[in-house]
Amino acid sequence: MTILKDILYGVSLESISGNTTIAINELQFDSRKVQLNDVFIAVRGTQVDGHDFIKKAVDQGAIAVVCEELPENIINGVTYVITGDSASALAIMASNFYGNPSENLKLVGVTGTNGKTTIATLLYQLFTKAGYASGLLSTVKVMVGDREFPATHTTPDPLTINGYLASMNEAGVEYCFMEVSSHGIHQQRTKGLTFAGGIFTNLTHDHLDYHKTFAEYRDVKKRFFDELPANAFALVNIDDKNGAVMVQNTRAKKYTYAIKSYADYKAQVLENQFSGLLLKVNGNSVWTKLIGSFNAYNLVAIYASAELLGLEEMEALQLMSELQSVSGRFQYFISPKGITAIVDYAHTPDALKNVLETINDIRTKNEELITVVGCGGDRDRTKRPKMAHLASALSTRAIFTSDNPRTEDPEAIIEEMEKGVEPQNFKKTLSITNRKQAIKTACQMANENDIILVAGKGHETYQEVNGERTHFDDFETVSELLKELNK
Repeated sequence: MTILKDILYGVSLESISGNTTIAINELQFDSRKVQLNDVFIAVRGTQVDGHDFIKKAVDQGAIAVVCEELPENIINGVTYVITGDSASALAIMASNFYGNPSENLKLVGVTGTNGKTTIATLLYQLFTKAGYASGLLSTVKVMVGDREFPATHTTPDPLTINGYLASMNEAGVEYCFMEVSSHGIHQQRTKGLTFAGGIFTNLTHDHLDYHKTFAEYRDVKKRFFDELPANAFALVNIDDKNGAVMVQNTRAKKYTYAIKSYADYKAQVLENQFSGLLLKVNGNSVWTKLIGSFNAYNLVAIYASAELLGLEEMEALQLMSELQSVSGRFQYFISPKGITAIVDYAHTPDALKNVLETINDIRTKNEELITVVGCGGDRDRTKRPKMAHLASALSTRAIFTSDNPRTEDPEAIIEEMEKGVEPQNFKKTLSITNRKQAIKTACQMANENDIILVAGKGHETYQEVNGERTHFDDFETVSELLKELNK
């Protein structure tokens, strides 16, 4: 039996009207899901305010309501709990409801603009290979041991997070690696979780449609480290000037990693090829199947985290050499005619620059680099010209196309991108709104040994237009087109 009073432990309460010793069924923040004896938490969202649905929740059987202000009509027999922050209350209550599952495993959060998915997924891979039951909460998928579940958000809602963590407890999971997005931190989704460690990758231009300013975006990320416990570790990329900012007020033990700067964990790129990277990490050489200097940062963060979580140095290095690239992250294949096709999730200027520079470091000037790229609709518009500038400046040819236009006109998005192209690069660009046709054109343009980069969507298997999602997989599309054209 679950008692409301127990679930409210740790929540900042302003007042209570009614009985808190009642037995409850489930917690809900979506009024449509409320059933008899559930608790409804009225959360103020960016689009919808849960307070507008309190009456509906009570009509459907809610026995208690947690909210920031009392509704006008109070219903007898319903307990009303007033708190200063319903989003924070939801997260703490969710953790209590599931028995505080994060306390029963070593949970590591990865935050930053780029690299979150790769680091979290490869740490999951590494610890699984080391023989530990492990968990993963990522943009691409959720893993509870060896059971896979689809992912809906980079950082899910608190009920979903704690539900998965509880399942991990039942499955005997010892380590869990979790992407922590700025949205998730800002919306208190990680409140009430006990982290064993936090990793900061980098901070670049992204999500300014949500956070409005870069300073706000940075400070939201920093809050994650401010709230880490004293017995956790805080591992930051010190080559990024924001790395030092992240740990200014943390109670956690501070560690740094870098390629260019002095750091606790230092990596040096010895070789960078399409077949992989040869790195020197803290004086030890290791060959990995991952590609590019940006992955060198990811790999040294993985090595450092593994050691901080108790793995032996040589075991960590050996397992790093066995790691496989993550779906949609520099995922590539070579066609029968020798054309290399690369699919990458790069959807920020910095990520696109990293991928293009990596390809240009590896290729000779004899091969052409043809880049297909678009920008998402209903998202940060200021990065559109920057993405087009980079694609046109660092590629032999650039084709601008649709990403997920959502409710925007895809042609208008492309027009905004085109404003970033410098005059000398205009002749290198094409604009083709249909994404499949754009990829097909790139395949038709490519000759033997040329390289095609399809950027922006990575692991996604859909395209979203006017609220409807239809199947679209960049890797599947470019693979099939190249095979068809190479017959």
